[in-house]
Amino acid sequence: MTIDLNSDLGEGFGAWRLGDDDALLTLVTSANVACGFHAGDPTVMRGACEEAARRGVAIGAQVGYRDLAGFGRRFIDVDPPELVNDVVYQIAALDGFARLAGTRVTYVKPHGALYNAIVHHETQAAAVAEAVRRYDPSLAALGLPGSAWLRHAADAGLPCFQEAFADRAYTPKGTLVSRRESGAVLHDPDVIVARSLRMVTEGVVTAVDGTDVPVRADSLCVHGDTPGAVAIARRLRDELTRTGHGPRPFTTR
Repeated sequence: MTIDLNSDLGEGFGAWRLGDDDALLTLVTSANVACGFHAGDPTVMRGACEEAARRGVAIGAQVGYRDLAGFGRRFIDVDPPELVNDVVYQIAALDGFARLAGTRVTYVKPHGALYNAIVHHETQAAAVAEAVRRYDPSLAALGLPGSAWLRHAADAGLPCFQEAFADRAYTPKGTLVSRRESGAVLHDPDVIVARSLRMVTEGVVTAVDGTDVPVRADSLCVHGDTPGAVAIARRLRDELTRTGHGPRPFTTR
């Protein structure tokens, strides 16, 4: 099987830059671009879309809570109608810049606290799915296997794809270890590559308690703000290519 390699990009803001978007866009096959609520601004968004289009990288809207100060990593109890509008606003903004670059947004991946919340938060998961359906029901949904988000997205008729994380630790329940806990983010390229290949070939990942947890993925994520992200993505792409597993955008399958 082939697998997609994605990364969170466009997370600078004004004079501040986070991660090396240009380098990562030579390695990944899908770019989750921040839409201005947790990070990103119009200039950053346009630049990311133009470079992704030039490289033939699929563009996804990485929608989040309205939380620039907290980088979208703080849960916000948003009323469902307001969350629908916030998500539509973000998708539309990014899609505008993608179209200026001669392409379009093809999928939606929630960010940070919103991503984690809608693993179980039924009301917010339904609101995000409704927003995507209202904007463009052909857009794909990318998320954690077994999440309420993917279930509601499927119910809304959206194409659904499952994601695994190359550089994050997993709980025995198959969810991500909170960033507040030690060891939540992995940094050793050898460990990351070995875990990722096992997820692709065997469909399992070793959780923090040492047990093997089933994980089925269409896409692997390397976080753009992880130290050494470019080197990790390069190692991972080289190994996926060497073993015949791609990478290839999940939206083109």
